[in-house]
Amino acid sequence: MGHQGSRGERRISSVFLGIVAIMAVTGWAVWTGYAASPGLAVFLFVTSAWIVSLCLHEYAHARTALHGGDLTVGAKGYLTLNPLKYTHTLLSIVLPVIFVILGGIGLPGGAVFIERSSIRGRWKHSLISAAGPLTNVAFAVVCTAPFWLGALDGVPLAFRLALAFLALLQVSAAILNFLPVPGLDGYGVIEPWLSYRVRREVEPLAQFGLIAVFALLWIPAVNTFFFDVVYGLLSSLGVTGTEASCGRELYTFWRDESGFCPAPQD
Repeated sequence: MGHQGSRGERRISSVFLGIVAIMAVTGWAVWTGYAASPGLAVFLFVTSAWIVSLCLHEYAHARTALHGGDLTVGAKGYLTLNPLKYTHTLLSIVLPVIFVILGGIGLPGGAVFIERSSIRGRWKHSLISAAGPLTNVAFAVVCTAPFWLGALDGVPLAFRLALAFLALLQVSAAILNFLPVPGLDGYGVIEPWLSYRVRREVEPLAQFGLIAVFALLWIPAVNTFFFDVVYGLLSSLGVTGTEASCGRELYTFWRDESGFCPAPQD
């Protein structure tokens, strides 16, 4: 096996291609207004696009690790973009989708196991950790491109709102991932630069990091501050808070919300 792994280890999985197909078909249904229920179409489009971004997030970790010296990622199936190959499918895919449905927050997944002992150099370790959330940043930029490019003419309202909500998920995921909390990618970025003693003391806390972050987000003041930051970043990318909120309202179509949002047929 060569440095890049065999072709079979890098072949894109049919599972991932199926998710992309669902994203494409439901995206088309949202764009054309073909769906009988625009809410259901938006739900399927945003959820499948969110899963695609989670797969790309983990792929970015694995691909960077491969170039950093971990040749085991191919055999583990991480380069196929198959979400079923991750260490914890529940943590990587199911929980993030549930959190989107319940709270409109982009939960960091985190489930490719990197052989860190195979990688030499602190910068490489930092880059492997940063690669995932940088994927969310790139996804957010792509989702918001029509907004900050002023290219919304002709974009149907339902599709625009769906993109706005998807961008909110990517921005919130990027922020959470970059927090320097043990167990999250942000800590992985700084960990190689910490002393051995600090790393040893912090290591047992890693499994509780994500739980602690979400416990804090239940505190109203913290939640408000967090979403102020998210909406502030979205605003700098041309997306208004109303668009993102109405996108979420459209996404959670089963809730009877007679809010201020315009009907997507407008």
